[in-house]
Amino acid sequence: MSGNNPFFDLSWIIGESPESPTQSQAIYAILGSILYYRGQTEPNWADITVSDLKKKVGCQAADMVEDGQKLGLGTGSTVFYFLERLGERIRGEGLTVAGIPTSVQTGKQAGEFGIDLITFDDACRLDFYVDGADEIDFSLNMIKGGGGALLREKVVASSSDRKLIIVDASKLVERLGSGFDLPVEVAPFGWKPCSARLESLGCAPSLRMDGSSPFVSNNGNYILDCAFAGGIDDPAGMESALNQIPGVVCNGLFIDLADEALVGREDGVEHIRRGG
Repeated sequence: MSGNNPFFDLSWIIGESPESPTQSQAIYAILGSILYYRGQTEPNWADITVSDLKKKVGCQAADMVEDGQKLGLGTGSTVFYFLERLGERIRGEGLTVAGIPTSVQTGKQAGEFGIDLITFDDACRLDFYVDGADEIDFSLNMIKGGGGALLREKVVASSSDRKLIIVDASKLVERLGSGFDLPVEVAPFGWKPCSARLESLGCAPSLRMDGSSPFVSNNGNYILDCAFAGGIDDPAGMESALNQIPGVVCNGLFIDLADEALVGREDGVEHIRRGG
């Protein structure tokens, strides 16, 4: 009766399979069977997921890369799709590019996709920087650093002639800090006095952990995630204040470090330009 539909056969749920299914697997199988009776052969979830939106903007950004460019390669789940598509263009079109990765993770991913890597010893200026953001406002100011790569990201962004940010629509906000804690990278030696100084600026800092130990960035530093009740009123002023604290290596406020953004929405991709 089940034919070739793998979602219909529920015999394994009652113990006829040597494997022990999880409860969620059982639920998926039951739902699949219901959908099968409605004329579908497999579950059909949401038409467009967040991953679909990330892939859409990542691929569009990769298609904007020109032959011979030196790239700044950002970090994160959206950038993954940019790197993947860039690798496809390298293999399929013979595109010749090279990039500086902003994290160990990105360097590994880029290598797997066949993207040549360089360092600042090879080029002090880059043509095109592509990265994601944890939050971005309508002036294209951002909070970055959720992945812990904020220092390298800021260095690479500030060394690039063109800076493109790729995000899904959920990252676009009216006020920075309203939904995401601001990462501040600090020297391990002085993280406690840094935390006290940060608290005096009106935030609630917490030391980022990796299991039972402090998270350590690729640069050997700690990160304090700072919650601002109601968000950050003056991002540029806050960035300046953070930079005055001894022991702060870098903060996740990226002010005037994006020229344009691709925002993935269900009905397409919105291209926002600074001042446009």
